[in-house]
Order: sequence, then C-alpha cells, then structure tokens
Amino acid sequence: MNSPSSAKPLVSVQGLTRRFGQVTAVDGLTLEVMEGEIFGLIGPDGAGKTTSMRLLLGILRPDAGSGHVGGCDLIRDTESVTTLTGYVSQRFSLYEELSVEENLTLFADLYGVAESERAPRLERLMQFSRLGPFRDRLARNLSGGMKQKLALSCALIHTPRLLLLDEPTTGVDPLSRRDLWRLLFDLWQEGVTIIVSTPYMDEAERCSRVGFLSGGKLIRTGTPEELRGQFRGTILEVFAERRFEARAALAGIEAVEDVNLFGEGLHATFRNTDATQAERRAREALANERIGVRSIMAVEPTIEDVYFQLTRDPSRQL
Repeated sequence: MNSPSSAKPLVSVQGLTRRFGQVTAVDGLTLEVMEGEIFGLIGPDGAGKTTSMRLLLGILRPDAGSGHVGGCDLIRDTESVTTLTGYVSQRFSLYEELSVEENLTLFADLYGVAESERAPRLERLMQFSRLGPFRDRLARNLSGGMKQKLALSCALIHTPRLLLLDEPTTGVDPLSRRDLWRLLFDLWQEGVTIIVSTPYMDEAERCSRVGFLSGGKLIRTGTPEELRGQFRGTILEVFAERRFEARAALAGIEAVEDVNLFGEGLHATFRNTDATQAERRAREALANERIGVRSIMAVEPTIEDVYFQLTRDPSRQL
C-alpha cells in the first residue's frame, strides 16, 4: 500500500507545538501526509496523538508552527479545513437520544449537505456501514462497534477528502475492530486520505506509512517495511516457565539490549550477536535459574520491537 510517486501532500505542517500549562503535549510536529495514504500515528497513551489530531483539524490553535490542509491555512482558514475533513473522536460523541438515521440527518444539516444529495448519501452510508437494519435504533442502544460505525458514517456524510480517526478501535471487540478496518480500506480504495491514531502496534502494519509519537515528539516516519528494516540486533522469541523470572534472567545477559513482554512470551533483543550464539546464551541463562523452556527461536522484528528500540535510544530518533 505505497502512495503513488505522483501524489501531492494533502497535509503539510511545520513545527506545530501545543502546550497546556507546563506540559508540552505536542513538540515541533513536522509532517506531510500524501493524498491517497492511510497514515498511522502510533504511540501509547500520553504520546500526543489526540492533541496532534486536533491541531491538524484546526480545532486547537498551535502555540508555534504552521500548516496547511488541502491548501487551506490551519490558523486562518479553519472553516475551510472543516469542510475538507471528517473526524471521529476517541470517545463516542454523537447524540445518544437520537436514532441512527436522525444522527446522520443532523450531521447532514451541520455540514450543509444539499437536500437533493441527502437521501442517496444516507442510503449509501447505511449500506456501507451495514447499519441499515438498525436505522431506527437509538444510538445509546448500539454496541461499541456499531457506535463507531455510526460515528464514521456521520463523519463521511459530507464526502470529505481527509478522514481523521482518533483511536477508533480502542475498547472495541476484535470482530468489530476487523470490520472497522475493512470499512477504512474500502474508503481508501475510493480515494479518501486517512489519518488514524492508535496505541495498537499491530495496526501500524495496515497503514501505508507510519509516524511514531513519544512524549509529544514525532520520532520516526516510514513505511512498515522501512521501519522494520532499520531495526538493529537479533530478536529471540522465548516461551518459558515463570515468565517474569525468565525476563529478569534474560535481561542479565551482557549482550541483551532489552527484554519485552510479547503476548504469552518474551522478545529479547541481542546486540552484535548472531542467532545461534544468542540462543545458546539465552538457554544458559535460563538453565542457571532452573527455568523451564518451551521454545526459543529467532524472529523478524515487529513494529512494536522497532518502537521500543527507538524510544529506548534517543540517538536513533529523528
């Protein structure tokens, strides 16, 4: 899912900074998002994702920096930016006392959708989101996944060029999460540019390009393939008894750079060590602590491994 080489930036910001009192939530954000991309802003809670989204939408004014969305100045042309964008916030923010159809109609009013276009757009969104059978159900009675689909549909009622979603799958069940990403891919194939923030590193793999946020700073951007290619070291995936004791034992090996929990296992990063030697050292360290080993094998780095390495070593950041 690489962007065409001829694509132009739809979003271009330079040095955006936003402070809340003594806290710098976003620190010098410089970023371009090309037309036709699914761009992922990846980072844990507190990394600056929501504030970055609101700055890109013109909802928040930056303390420093500048930017454009679709040629519109983020500071001087915020109303024009609104017409170009759709936004799904982190928390469900629609009208729970209204039905699915009433929410869509209200947002059509808010965005000034022409009367002649409303019925076909509404029907298309009902089909797109599979909310048609629930059009008369009150929003408060929808499941978490259905609420997110309704929020997405309301953000699309005016056919925006750019869609921004702030952690749309947080708290959503796995099936609804998969369905939501299917909808995003459908939109992307229709030419909508998408910026999605998420704390889930596996969702980075679904994006055409990714930006890592940490402490309000953008520390690296690239395709998932490029980012994995920048990883340095050998990773062993270890499944062992007494997982936390195993983690401590592995961390005590001189050549080990880091050990992280990964599912039911551990990912141990060795520096300047080939896979055979790394496995031998790992088995010795675990045997010395009388920790049983179910399996040890060398694996390719994940996006999560890359993020951990970059945030651990500031010299590798932008």
